[in-house]
Amino acid sequence: MLTPASSVSKPPPQPDPRDLLVWYDRHRRDLPWRARPGETADPYRVWLSEIMLQQTTVAAVKPFYQRFLERFPTVGALAEAPADSVMQAWAGLGYYSRARNLHACAKTVVEAHGGAFPGTEAELLKLPGIGAYTAAAVAAIAFNEIAAAVDGNVERVVSRLFMVEEPLPKAKPLIRSLTDALVPPDRPGDFAQAVMDLGATICTPRRPACAICPWMQPCRARAEGLQETFPRKLKKTEGQLRRGAAFVVMRADDTILLRTREPKGLLGGMAEPPTSAWEADYEASRAVLDAPLEARWQRLPGTVRHVFTHFPLELTVLLAKVSKSTPAPDGMRWTPRKALAEEALPGVMKKVLAHALGDLPGAAAKAPPKPSKSRKPVDGGA
Repeated sequence: MLTPASSVSKPPPQPDPRDLLVWYDRHRRDLPWRARPGETADPYRVWLSEIMLQQTTVAAVKPFYQRFLERFPTVGALAEAPADSVMQAWAGLGYYSRARNLHACAKTVVEAHGGAFPGTEAELLKLPGIGAYTAAAVAAIAFNEIAAAVDGNVERVVSRLFMVEEPLPKAKPLIRSLTDALVPPDRPGDFAQAVMDLGATICTPRRPACAICPWMQPCRARAEGLQETFPRKLKKTEGQLRRGAAFVVMRADDTILLRTREPKGLLGGMAEPPTSAWEADYEASRAVLDAPLEARWQRLPGTVRHVFTHFPLELTVLLAKVSKSTPAPDGMRWTPRKALAEEALPGVMKKVLAHALGDLPGAAAKAPPKPSKSRKPVDGGA
């Protein structure tokens, strides 16, 4: 018995990039790093914004981007700046390996490429701190090269469009391949930004606005009513809690004891009050044994909690006041309290100082922006 033609469900049509670009031309976001219609994109600004947007929301990046660009308006200015100045300008934005890689990349662009970014995805991939996403994004947006820039927003859009059942991160190669096939050769840069905007404003993780989506018809997940279940993801396991102690020393001349962390590794090159090791079995009752100098230490009530990408951290804070003749231990320095805002203090250390001292002067008291759950992976490492 034949099934009546009227009861046979037709597969959704293939997504057309032109439909998305028509929507983008009307609804594109006005972002400080984005070239306006008819303008040529500045590779430096595109690259800088893409690095800043790794794991960080657009709202959080905007003020940092503006201040950073005022301080380092060109790749040459950034390359010539001392590392401490770059880290201080980045302080509070998080994922500090990005700042180290940013500085290294700027130097390479100046020294090896005469201050001009290479215009191909393959050449961009050779630069420090630039991975697959950033290389594709800069190549497409700044140089109009046909390249698929796949970030968290794009993964969500494409996985819904094609109902990609394989969970992330295993699905990444397939999603990249599907995105590659959609990139229009005449407007790859606009397409890259259009998919990002679609994911950020319409095809959102929760309650996507499917009724106004330019790709509503071809979206297979929407046709099945399953759009909010994509992309499929393996359940993440939170890293083991680590504990430690932080030592805040106030000298009688209103200076605070700080040190600079090793250049590589977590929070590399950033400033901090001295701390103990961070370990799962750290005993706060014995924290005074790790103190940087002899003093009358006061253990403050409560703890400072901070969540890194791979583990949560709890720090017990100890406070001591010493005379103005107290020398700084080797590798440490005294910083005027009013100058703390000029130090490259990461968010966790701002929390420590605020816990011990109360409100901090200037920018040092501001909490760091919250990381985005759906933006880009950090190309340059953790």
